[in-house]
Amino acid sequence: MTDIRTAVAGERSELAELLAGLPETDWDRPSLCEGWRVRELVAHITMPYRITMPRLLAGLVRAGGSFNRYADRQARRDASELTPAELVACLHANVNHPWKPPGDGYEGALSHDVIHGLDLTVALGIDRQVPAERLRIVLGALKPRQARYFGVDLDGVQLRATDLDWTYGTGEPLAGLAQDLLLVLCGRTLPADHLSGRHADRFTTGVTR
Repeated sequence: MTDIRTAVAGERSELAELLAGLPETDWDRPSLCEGWRVRELVAHITMPYRITMPRLLAGLVRAGGSFNRYADRQARRDASELTPAELVACLHANVNHPWKPPGDGYEGALSHDVIHGLDLTVALGIDRQVPAERLRIVLGALKPRQARYFGVDLDGVQLRATDLDWTYGTGEPLAGLAQDLLLVLCGRTLPADHLSGRHADRFTTGVTR
């Protein structure tokens, strides 16, 4: 059984190494997070290590209590003020940071890093496979409320992984790698060649990368 803190540190370390090797132009390419380039996404990933609780609470107040609105504003501000090198250095320095999402455990921290890492690699066409033991932790921690939160309509669809013994829901199979199906659950739209099944078009762009 993989220790959860080791899994979190491993995911952050590997993401930092990948980011350190990105061409400068890739930082301005879109991620799978709508409206965010790679630089806004990485600013968001590293936000918990840089933003104090009083500053976060003040930002929430200014955003009318909406965390999504606050997070978007903060990511855009930080992306404009911090260089890619500074963002990578921040991630490198915090691979063992004890941050956890409010009300969640280290499984939530791992999910945050894995999902946003995929938001980056899938969007850029980078063939990175998340280690299976980390995916099992993230998938095992999934709850139905997460799909509802992202507004994903899985009526009549069963997600069926082709690389792990994992399914989610009932209905006609939508097949793909477990990490791609994780993104489906999070409301992301994937390139066309990442999914197969009668309902694949509902969750893809039709563009092959």
